[in-house]
Amino acid sequence: MKLVFIIGSGAVGKMTVGQELMKITGLRLFHNHMTIEPVIEIFGSFNRDAVNKLRHVIFEEFAKSDNYGMIFTYMWAFDRKEDWDYIEYVKDIFKPYNAEFYYIELVADQKERLRRNKTENRIKNKASKRDTEFSQKLILNEDKNYRLVSREGEIPFDNYLKIDNTKLSAEETAVIIKEHFSL
Repeated sequence: MKLVFIIGSGAVGKMTVGQELMKITGLRLFHNHMTIEPVIEIFGSFNRDAVNKLRHVIFEEFAKSDNYGMIFTYMWAFDRKEDWDYIEYVKDIFKPYNAEFYYIELVADQKERLRRNKTENRIKNKASKRDTEFSQKLILNEDKNYRLVSREGEIPFDNYLKIDNTKLSAEETAVIIKEHFSL
């Protein structure tokens, strides 16, 4: 079992790269908004506990499956201990199943991320991002209040790759990941 974390700032391309990586590997994609969107739809607002409980069930059941592996996308604030702890929490679910862990950090400049914020694929798959003006404000606020790009040498894990995908397509980025880790 392989667990591939694709991490990065808002609108950096985590989901889109994950979609392309799924096409060229046997990995399944579980992007962050697959639990966020239904919870918002049901509750009328974001409910962290409900999102985390849904994710937990999916992680547990997937870890027990005979699938090749999962891609999970996550916006990781490196200056928040809770986000470091969450990555460890997810890993702990998969460890009893001898999972191999891979970490891909995507980075892109803010101008490009604000452009990507309005792409058809993002809006189609993330209902909460359809108000692009509000979504843009979230990106700017997150950039201002959190450190969403790791520092050199900060990620201590094996199987880590940082990619500046500002000028790369999702397809090109997915091929780099697949080839780098032989997925």
